[in-house]
Amino acid sequence: MTTQTSDLLAAAAPRTVDVVRGIADDQLDLPTPCHDYVVRDLLNHLFEVVANFRDLAVKRPVEWAEKPDHLDDGWRDRFEAETGRLVAAWSDPSTLEGVSRGMGMPQTVIGGMALLDLTVHGWDLAVATGQPYQPAPEAVAELHGLVEQLGPNARKMGIFADPTPTPTPTTPTPDLAHLLSQTGRTPTWPTP
Repeated sequence: MTTQTSDLLAAAAPRTVDVVRGIADDQLDLPTPCHDYVVRDLLNHLFEVVANFRDLAVKRPVEWAEKPDHLDDGWRDRFEAETGRLVAAWSDPSTLEGVSRGMGMPQTVIGGMALLDLTVHGWDLAVATGQPYQPAPEAVAELHGLVEQLGPNARKMGIFADPTPTPTPTTPTPDLAHLLSQTGRTPTWPTP
């Protein structure tokens, strides 16, 4: 059995896994669209996102303050395995019930946040390392409403920057460019 959340994660995950697999060791110190992160930092953050949102699916407490380095031997294979566990964790319909004790938001929103990080950070890593990236269209369509819902509070907390103008003609695609703009990213990064 699957849920809509796990179906969307299953559509999005392989695209981000492909980007992670395509990152060369000599690219780990390159800048990313996330101003505070180089590629290495963003990969470590994404490892934490995948592990923590997997635990949030089964209503286990998580620790966001820990910042271990996940990029030791076999990290690309481990990322793929961890992402598979994330998708599996959200496949149980009970994961969508109630409010997250750790985050204080509906579980449906928490699942959407996992999808958002996987999708947007997949783009971040792709453009930082010169790789193509086509997110799952169904994931991007679903995320517009979530970003609109979370936007004001996420901006207050510094998670999103202020929206940026969506370029015309839109690159990479209109839907993705709008989503990136709403999270404060410049869709034409690294150029304005």
